[in-house]
Amino acid sequence: MTGIPEPVRMLGDVDSGMPYMPGTDPSQTYCDMLMNQEVPPPMEQVPFFCLCSRCKGTVGRKGDRGDRGPPGQPGSRGGMGLTGSKGLRGFTGVQGIKGQKGDLGEKGSVGPAGFTGVKGSRGFKGEKGESGMEGPAGAQGPQGETGTCPASCETIQGPEGPQGVPGPAGGRGLPGVKGAVGPKGSKGTKGDMGTPGDPGVSGPKGDLGEKGVCDCTDGEDGSDGRPGDKGDKGAKGDTGAMGAQGPTGPKGSEGMLGHMGPPGPCTPPIQSGFCAALNQSYPVHLRPVLFPIIIHNPQGHFNPDTGLFTAVVNGTYFFNYHLSVFRRILTVGLFVRDRTQNDRVITINTETSEQATLSQSVVLHLTEGEVVWLQVKDGITNGMHTSFESRSTFCGFLVNPDTCNMPVLRDHWSPPPTEGYREYSWPEEP
Repeated sequence: MTGIPEPVRMLGDVDSGMPYMPGTDPSQTYCDMLMNQEVPPPMEQVPFFCLCSRCKGTVGRKGDRGDRGPPGQPGSRGGMGLTGSKGLRGFTGVQGIKGQKGDLGEKGSVGPAGFTGVKGSRGFKGEKGESGMEGPAGAQGPQGETGTCPASCETIQGPEGPQGVPGPAGGRGLPGVKGAVGPKGSKGTKGDMGTPGDPGVSGPKGDLGEKGVCDCTDGEDGSDGRPGDKGDKGAKGDTGAMGAQGPTGPKGSEGMLGHMGPPGPCTPPIQSGFCAALNQSYPVHLRPVLFPIIIHNPQGHFNPDTGLFTAVVNGTYFFNYHLSVFRRILTVGLFVRDRTQNDRVITINTETSEQATLSQSVVLHLTEGEVVWLQVKDGITNGMHTSFESRSTFCGFLVNPDTCNMPVLRDHWSPPPTEGYREYSWPEEP
């Protein structure tokens, strides 16, 4: 045992293989020597008994902090955490100050001409821009040169200076106070009446002449004279009094039958007319416009649930629509569909003002069973409006039928109830 080094001996009995159990008071020279070196050995080379907490020995000084080791391998990705609850809405920030206008950039070069695009639909009318600020008043024009006084020292007006820039127009003055009504003048005095003239002097009456003395005898009868010339026609005398009515004469013989005259106007027994109003602004497009408010429809030829009017007899009809336009433009057409389901447009009207009235009247010849209705083009051109003070209406009536005979036992055709709800195409521009 004497040949075994001290550090090895302290580990245990080499011969017996029993480990050394601390607590007996081993020598700590070797541990102190290891711990007090300038460069301490690695931990794997230090015996465990030098590190045992139950080993007694002096505590060495704290060593200097070692260099930072290399970073370790990245760990595996952790699982996704739970989603947090939604936070409260933040406060609205204060509006920032408007930035200054940027400098005007240089004009770019003209690019190649592009392909001509498809013509776009007509846009809405833009809002009226705000009035610009009133510009500052112009500077006063220069004063004219001072004239020189001639020998006579009479004032001579100098040359007129250039006209200054006109200043801003002044505000309109308030109206003047109405003056008081002046006093009524007094009535003038009546002028003097002139004196009447003197009557003329009557002349003297002449003297009565003397009565003549007759001293004559009857002469012999003369021969008969010739008849005189015919005198002038006398004036028409006054109408005499009406004489008494004479007795009734005998009845004359019957005359011949005269020619037959042209037929007079007939009063047709068929009547048809309607007038209805809109109850809701901006109706559905591509369908007949519904006019549910009935003003006049005694025969029931207009259906307010479908917006269709059906002709009950061949004849001439008159139609009129008076539409209010508000906030949009309006394009509307009057359509006719015959019994073979062929549609044709009669009139198309467009009103581009956003607050106006559109009116149209038309006379048509319809065949029994043909249907008439109003329809707007699309959702953009649908400005048809109604209100308490501005109502849109659609009216029509039969002017005269082609025949005055009352239709008896005829099969009057009428469209199915669902025909008014189908979509109708709008005619394309040729």
